[in-house]
Order: sequence, then structure tokens, then C-alpha cells
Amino acid sequence: MEHMISSPPSHGFRRRALWLSYDGGRFFGWQKQADGVATVQAALEEALSRMAGEPVSVVAAGRTDTGVHATAQVVHFDSRADRPDQAWVRGVNTHLPEGVAVWQVQSVPDAFHARFDACGRRYRYVLQSAPVRSPLLVGRAGWTHYRLDLEAMRQAAALLVGEQDFSCFRAAQCQAKSPVKTLYRATLGGTPSLITLDLHGNAFLHHMVRNIMGALVYVGSGRLSVAGFAELLAARSRLQAPPTFMPDGLYLTGVDYPPEWGVATPPVPEWLFQVAST
Repeated sequence: MEHMISSPPSHGFRRRALWLSYDGGRFFGWQKQADGVATVQAALEEALSRMAGEPVSVVAAGRTDTGVHATAQVVHFDSRADRPDQAWVRGVNTHLPEGVAVWQVQSVPDAFHARFDACGRRYRYVLQSAPVRSPLLVGRAGWTHYRLDLEAMRQAAALLVGEQDFSCFRAAQCQAKSPVKTLYRATLGGTPSLITLDLHGNAFLHHMVRNIMGALVYVGSGRLSVAGFAELLAARSRLQAPPTFMPDGLYLTGVDYPPEWGVATPPVPEWLFQVAST
């Protein structure tokens, strides 16, 4: 976790935390861009500004790439506008485009920072394994035509848990100060045809989840052994790792904060492919 003293809101402003969900396939990532392309941050700030009657900027728990979804992204924002929490939810949603919605707003202490106070992040990757990709899952789940050995994939995923150097799953453009992160949980569920990978860690490197998914698909399809997966981790080299997997099935499902902030982590929504484990 990165530590930084956050700037409290200016006099007359109140700080609020906001939760939102979005379809990453409709936007060019989270972060606002200078050329005015459609991003989640730009859409949210415009909607909040219209609701507040003043310019509003937001800080997110983490940025997501193009095609990556979120069921529980967390942001904070400051505003002088005095509105009930549910009024913020309803009002902002009337100004948001399709593909993004706010579902909770709450007041938080002035020192709360959505990014720097986060102590954990949770992701789910949904993967379809089938000879033909379902057109109904395009953009909602990753896909491979290989038949996958779930038990081998589970054995490899278990090797990810703990504090270690994840350089082999780090994108070249990653700006994190250190490749050492801690994974609390790496769980594969679902069925041989619809697999879910849940990862919970203190922080993640750029493309880390997609790179892990790509390596696990290699294990499941027999192109990489469990022992080879362990060697890949130990080598700490991205050059020896399988390619980055598609973003379609990746969802940010939760952000953890210390209890003193009063900001709870929601459960993974029931609609997100809650298939029974085999």
C-alpha cells in the first residue's frame, strides 16, 4: 500500500465516498484524457459537476484499463453542495451515460483518501472454455478454446498466495515502485466451461491479473506445468511468461479500507457468474 498525506477539502467543502459500477467495454479506461475521449472519470466528473452546480473532481481507488469492468470502484470527491446521500445517487445517475452507474454515496472524514487509504483490492476474472465463443459473453468473459485442467490450475494458483516478487506478471509500463505485493487469496471456482478466478491482495501491478490468468490458461491447457509455473514465479522475468490475457473477463469487485474510515467492502454481486465450484 502506498502512503501519502491526503489534502483535506477546502473550507466549506465536504468529502464523500462514492461507489460505482461500469462496463469497461464502453470506455477508454478509467483515467480522464486530454483529447476528450470517453472515459469513466470524465463521465463521472461531468455528472457530479452538473449535480453540484460547481466543478467536481474525483480520486479513484485505482485506474482500470480499456475493457476492464468494475462492480465496486470507490472514489472520493469534495463539494460544497449539501445533498442527502440518496439524492446524490439519483441525481448523478440521471446525468451519466449508459454503461456506468453510482449505487452508493456516503460522507467520510475529511482525511479519507480513496487511493492511498486502500489496504486491499479484489478482482474476479471470468473465463469461458469452449470450442466456440458464446456471442452473449463477448466483452463479459474471457475465452479460450482449450479444454482446461482445473485441478492443475488450482495447484498453480495456490503458489501465488503470500508476499512475493511478481515481476513475471508485471507490464513493461507499470509505474509501481516495487514488484513485491501480497496476495491473501487466489481461488478458482466454477465449472470446466465457465471458470472464475478471485484474487485478493494488498495491491496489484499493471496487468498483473490478466498476466496471471494467461499463465493459468497455459497450465490448464498443458502448455505449462505446475512446476514450470513455480519456476516462472521464481525467475521474476516477464520475458519468460505467457502473453497478457484479454481484458474482457476482468472485474474490480471491491476495495478494502481500515475499519476506522467506516467504508465497508461490498460482497461480489450475485449476478457476476456465481457458479458452483466443482
